[in-house]
Amino acid sequence: MQTGADSITINVMQPNNQNPYYPPRQPDAPVVQPVGGSAPPSFNNLPKSRGRPWGWIISTILLVVFLIGALVFAFWAFGERQDYKNRSDKKAAAAVEVAKKQQSEVDNKRFAEELKNPLKTYVGPDAYGRVAIEYPKTWSGYVVTNPTASSGALVDASFHPDVVPGTASNSSENRPALALHVQVVNDTYDTYVKKYDNYIKQGALKAEPYALPKMPNQVGTKFTGKISNQLNGTEVVIPLRDKTLIIGTDTDQFLPDFNTYILPNVSFVP
Repeated sequence: MQTGADSITINVMQPNNQNPYYPPRQPDAPVVQPVGGSAPPSFNNLPKSRGRPWGWIISTILLVVFLIGALVFAFWAFGERQDYKNRSDKKAAAAVEVAKKQQSEVDNKRFAEELKNPLKTYVGPDAYGRVAIEYPKTWSGYVVTNPTASSGALVDASFHPDVVPGTASNSSENRPALALHVQVVNDTYDTYVKKYDNYIKQGALKAEPYALPKMPNQVGTKFTGKISNQLNGTEVVIPLRDKTLIIGTDTDQFLPDFNTYILPNVSFVP
């Protein structure tokens, strides 16, 4: 292009005349200017459409329900544990008390048995067979020999723990229940045992042959049950010469002592 004398020559290199030592230049992308001169909006800055966050809400609800359930279970488990512990403690305490009571009873019985030894000995008159018996030392005795005719006994001995109960009559029908009574009566053996016939027929009294351990050759009868109108106990009747020896307990309360201490230690002169 030329303008007047002073001209400026502008050489425009066409694409085909580019410098072969440089790579071809890519044409710039056209720039679109926004109306008003502001920059074009970026798609990254556009506000995103917001829907309802149902997943987050459901997860939160489930978590809260789980936590509440866990707390409820924890309180329930703790309460059950405490209840079980309390019940276990009560059962253990009760078991200990029962064991202590049982042990105390065992100790008391053993102590009571130990107090009975060594045994005391009673020996009756020679004229009536020299009857010898042994009885617990914690018992007291009351013996009458050759009493009045109303008793019908030549030897009448009563033994009982601590104090011998009093009686208005020596008859077996009126005496109190004794731990041990020993009599030598002036009746033959056959005559004396007949008084029990009615009780045996009624089924109120049981009779069986019996011999004292120390006197195995002197066989008599052991009666168990109703021995009088007022007394139920055990009585051993043994022939003694032309008389009769009676050894008995008037109550089952003292039957263990009767079988353990009394009967094994009775002897007499036939």
